[in-house]
Amino acid sequence: QVQLVESGGGLVQAGGSLRLSCAVSGRTSSAYGMGWFRQAPGKERELVAGIRTISSTYYAGSVKGRFTISRDNAKNTVYLQMNSLKPEDTAVYYCAASRLGGVYHDSRSYDHWGQGTQVTVSS
Repeated sequence: QVQLVESGGGLVQAGGSLRLSCAVSGRTSSAYGMGWFRQAPGKERELVAGIRTISSTYYAGSVKGRFTISRDNAKNTVYLQMNSLKPEDTAVYYCAASRLGGVYHDSRSYDHWGQGTQVTVSS
């Protein structure tokens, strides 16, 4: 059984940084396309970054240049480095794994989800 566990969220001031981790167990993470989504109160869940099995990456326009997604296959972990954080980045962040191997905006394309980690950016 595949499980995803996020960690690294917290409270940070605007301009600060956080690194989120998504530990994958039950199967090697390199077999999946991985995405980081976020959902703010009253808003739809949105894809902010993704990494394909071939390791090419995707970033939403709102985070491009500030966030970096990476994977450490030896540790079966995917990371989201978030720099220059803004109050509008405040949300619950989820990692997700897709057996299709790509990066998809549609959350239905993902087979496994983590429980989410809260990121709060104060102004």
